Amino acid sequence: MNRMQYIIAFAAGGILCVIAQVLIDKTKLTPARILVLYVTLGVALTAIGVYEPFVEFAGAGATVPLTGFGYSLAKGIEEGVEQYGWLGIFNGGLTACSAGIAAAIIFGFIMAAIKKWQNSA
Repeated sequence: MNRMQYIIAFAAGGILCVIAQVLIDKTKLTPARILVLYVTLGVALTAIGVYEPFVEFAGAGATVPLTGFGYSLAKGIEEGVEQYGWLGIFNGGLTACSAGIAAAIIFGFIMAAIKKWQNSA
């Protein structure tokens, strides 16, 4: 992997973050609504075929932010439908994102336990 790929990934992810920050600063959208907007936008852009070329160009800069989560959900659903038919709509996205969802739950629990331990000490 060459240095230019790192720079492109950093810039692409940074631009997505800058857009989110501008939305927070200049609109009345809450951060939670912006998160939902980003995930939904990732799914929509994947559905119309725009996000895949962006992922190929930007790599982790496109897959790590929340739009990448929407992309993973959409790709998982596509694969699930190919493999299981219409039932793949229900399990494809969860299967594709299960590691990320599990990590979020586990690390959230660990951080909550640490915080509770700090407050009780």
